[in-house]
Order: sequence, then C-alpha cells, then structure tokens
Amino acid sequence: MSISMYQTSVPVLVRALKNLSGVLAKGAQHAADRKIAPEVLLNTRITPDMFPLIRQVQIATDMAKGAVYRLAGVEPPKMEDNETSFEELQARIATVIGMIEGFTPAQIDGSEDREIVLKLRSGDMHFRGQDYLLGFVLPNVYFHASTAYAILRGVGVVLGKADFLGKA
Repeated sequence: MSISMYQTSVPVLVRALKNLSGVLAKGAQHAADRKIAPEVLLNTRITPDMFPLIRQVQIATDMAKGAVYRLAGVEPPKMEDNETSFEELQARIATVIGMIEGFTPAQIDGSEDREIVLKLRSGDMHFRGQDYLLGFVLPNVYFHASTAYAILRGVGVVLGKADFLGKA
C-alpha cells in the first residue's frame, strides 16, 4: 500500500503546527511566570545571523500553507507577517491549520508529479510535487519549528522532545 500525498502533507503539517503552538504556549507562560516582556522572547535569536522566534513561526506556517495550496494547484494566499505577540502567533497558526484542513484528499492526491515553481529573489526553483513536499517543505517546516523550539529552550523554557513531537 502506498501513502497518499494528502496523508503525507495535511495531517503531518497540522501536527507539526499544533506542536509548535504548544511550544509557543509554554514560551508565553514562561515569560508571564518570570515577568519577562514577551517581546524579549519573541525577538530572541540563536545567533545574530538567524531570524528571531517570530520569523521562525511565520516561515513554518508559510511553508505549510504554501505546500498544501501548491499541491492542490492553487495559488497560496499571502499573509502580512505583522505578528508582534504570542497571541498573534497562535492566531496565525490556528488560521493556517484551518486553511490547510479545508483541503480534501481529492484535491491533493495525484500531485506527485505536479510542477511546482517557486519564484525567489535568487531565481526560480522547480520541483515535482513529491520532491517538493518531501525534500523541501517538510525539512523546512521541521527546521523552523526546531529553531523556534531551540530559541525558547535556550532561554530556559522547560521543553522536552515530547513537546516537539506531540502525541502520536
């Protein structure tokens, strides 16, 4: 039995975003408990040349949203990237989860060979659907979710592997 493109995308991405939401909730609680201004955590970076926590969440959600829309052959809607609080990041995650859960297996399955073209400042990137999902989107979502986790863990938020992986 083969795995469908829908099963490999929507449920996997929803789970990653829900887990990211849980990690952020612990970060917000940590800030509140220790009377740390939330913007301090939200603007923390692992190193100066990496994006801060806010941008990590924005990129993870954009990757997830873009993947499902593109696999369905639909242009993904743009988001403003103007979040400044944990609450706004949580709302963004919830919005993206709602968007991608709105797609059906019939819209995604069969997209293994769909041509996907990403227009970047550095030039166009060309993929086939399956390679795009497995070799570009999923690694990127996990990278940015892991980086968000690492930023919060690095400032003392009590997080463990189970927070990143979620419940099976």
